[in-house]
Amino acid sequence: MSVSPSASASPAAPAQAPTQADLLDFVRRTAADAELIASLPLDPEGRTWVRLEGPGGSEAWLIGWPPGSGTGWHDHAESVGAFLTAAGELKENSLAARLPSDGWKTLELEEGVDRERRLPTGKGRAFGRHHVHEVINESTEEHAISVHAYYPPLPQIRRYSRTGPVLRLEQVERPADWQ
Repeated sequence: MSVSPSASASPAAPAQAPTQADLLDFVRRTAADAELIASLPLDPEGRTWVRLEGPGGSEAWLIGWPPGSGTGWHDHAESVGAFLTAAGELKENSLAARLPSDGWKTLELEEGVDRERRLPTGKGRAFGRHHVHEVINESTEEHAISVHAYYPPLPQIRRYSRTGPVLRLEQVERPADWQ
């Protein structure tokens, strides 16, 4: 989605960084575009995605989730974001705890930090920096489709493994790894 610049001869004011609310509004409007949602190729074996033009220089994605697929535990570093389920249902497991941004490999999580959120079609959420979560399509039969937006564009994604209360940093991915 893009907006044509105004025909005005005056110079444009610098764009303001999109807020979490702006990103959530964008994913809502984009998920309502039935033609766009239907255009996403779906693969029964793995997730599919198409990069979109997000608001204010944000990074945005349309993602297809085959039955039983998920992201694993990860965060989006310094980026804020939003996502919304456009078709099907997704489940988000997240941590209500701020983790140190660097300098650790293994953490033992305190009790009570786990959160679970079900996101059926039309439901979504925004999140702040260092939000650690995993997103899962628990359906055994139906694909899910979602729209995601991040600002600033993702500088990295940190991937974690989890065994009970122990969270372990496994890998740091850079944009070149997923684009």
